[in-house]
Amino acid sequence: MSGCRATAGGGMNGPPLNAAPFTLGPALLFCPADRPDRYGRALDRADAAIIDLEDAVTPANRVAAREALIAHPQDPARTIVRVNPLSSPDHALDLAALAETSYRTIMVPKAESATALAGLDGFAVVALCESAAGVIAAAEIAAVDTVVALMWGAEDLIASLGGTSSRRADGAYRDVARYARAQVLLAAGAHGKAAIDTVHLDIADLVGVSAEAEDAAASGYAATACIHPSHVEPIRRAYRPSDAEITAATDILQAAKSQPGVFQHHSQMIDAPLLRHAEAVLRRAGI
Repeated sequence: MSGCRATAGGGMNGPPLNAAPFTLGPALLFCPADRPDRYGRALDRADAAIIDLEDAVTPANRVAAREALIAHPQDPARTIVRVNPLSSPDHALDLAALAETSYRTIMVPKAESATALAGLDGFAVVALCESAAGVIAAAEIAAVDTVVALMWGAEDLIASLGGTSSRRADGAYRDVARYARAQVLLAAGAHGKAAIDTVHLDIADLVGVSAEAEDAAASGYAATACIHPSHVEPIRRAYRPSDAEITAATDILQAAKSQPGVFQHHSQMIDAPLLRHAEAVLRRAGI
């Protein structure tokens, strides 16, 4: 998989970053920043690692986590660092630690406004919209030049609303979570940015992981985040078109070369949107 090789135009305090498109994925594996023994394994097993200085690390361990981040460098082209929220006193300390590394792709949790992201020039930003305010502001956040991708988070969203569960008893997302998932995808797409689907918290539920990743890929998500190595392969399979899908897409595009405008193909009407669907299948297949 290709990495996001965004570079700072003038260093961390230089002009705004003109970030390269986000191309990491499809399986992004979280790794606690205070467990440097897992950094390399996360990169070996997934398409990219998200080294987490926030939720995966207790406040008491954050100093050690930052020290580990500096002392155990990994491939910066395939590594995202989740920092603490902009409003947190740990945020400035996280940025100071990052200044001593080559990491320049960061995930900003609880992103809630474009204005708040203005001080992050020099980084390619994955904005995590995981509160009511963040979901509502997703479009303006996606418009920020340094933002390369949006991600949504179900559990923090529900917590911000005073709720108790993002899912129904059958495991399906509640309507408010489904709305947020769609809102973040639409906001990202409207501004030409990538969208990342959230994690599946039930580690043993590989069927659920597969189903949600399949829906994410078909809907237009660029990647899915995960919290356990066992989720990586189901996610990769979900994003990888089947041989039948590749054959069908190739067949449609080949037929279109000799057909002006809308045409019928195997009893199906084919027009411009369906040709774009076929092109997307081949892009996901790397063809």
